[in-house]
Amino acid sequence: MKNRFLLLLSPLALGLALPAYSYFQDQTGWITLFNGKNLSGWTPKIRGHKAGENFANTFRVEDGVLKVSYDQYDGKFNERFGHLFYRQPYSHYRFRLDYRFVGEQAPGGPGWAWRNSGVMIHGQTAKSMELDQDFPVSAEVQLLGGPETGNRSTGNLCTPGTNVVMDGKLITQHCTDSRSDTFRGDQWVHLEIEVNGNGIVRHSINGKEVFSYEQIQYDPKDKYAKPMIKDEKLQISGGSISLQSESHPVEFRNIQIKPIT
Repeated sequence: MKNRFLLLLSPLALGLALPAYSYFQDQTGWITLFNGKNLSGWTPKIRGHKAGENFANTFRVEDGVLKVSYDQYDGKFNERFGHLFYRQPYSHYRFRLDYRFVGEQAPGGPGWAWRNSGVMIHGQTAKSMELDQDFPVSAEVQLLGGPETGNRSTGNLCTPGTNVVMDGKLITQHCTDSRSDTFRGDQWVHLEIEVNGNGIVRHSINGKEVFSYEQIQYDPKDKYAKPMIKDEKLQISGGSISLQSESHPVEFRNIQIKPIT
């Protein structure tokens, strides 16, 4: 599996012709994945709907920004968790974007999802998700906004259908907090993720490393992960990247990736 993803990366790493769904590669190797005009190259998957169906225009582009909105929902959120998948899998890379939370949470959204979104890495594909599946099997770089008072970290880790290793120990709890500061209001926050296949993963917020772990692997107890386990091999070396929709409006911009070897 590792070799397969390295082969996918090699044309980019060597600076050869880019696929039509990548838009711009600068002189330092950063590739822009979002063209600021439309969702070309991205596929939505929203719970209860087939892959490719952008229910109620949840994911949209306005003023050059990728927005997650719920103003066209029929009254309540109704657990319609969604994800927007980039069409190409990656294994070894650095990924970065700016995000911010805006407005009010959709009616009926769960309390824990207030100012809550994320970037899913090493994930399954949109088409492989079941119709009523909440979240792709993946590792989530959790993005949280802070309340008016009190602390709430961002750049955390959540693990739908997966486990990771930290300090030599297998971590099976669903979410683990980072060491980040708290970011309140509608300010833009810069996220960067360094992913090294099945090796170390680092989360950085506004240029400061706040979290690290390694050996992303399938959770054999998870019903969605079980079918993905082949020959009892749990380790995950690469996969999809997706942006999350969890009931609070959020905006993304400057979405870029830089393959590394």
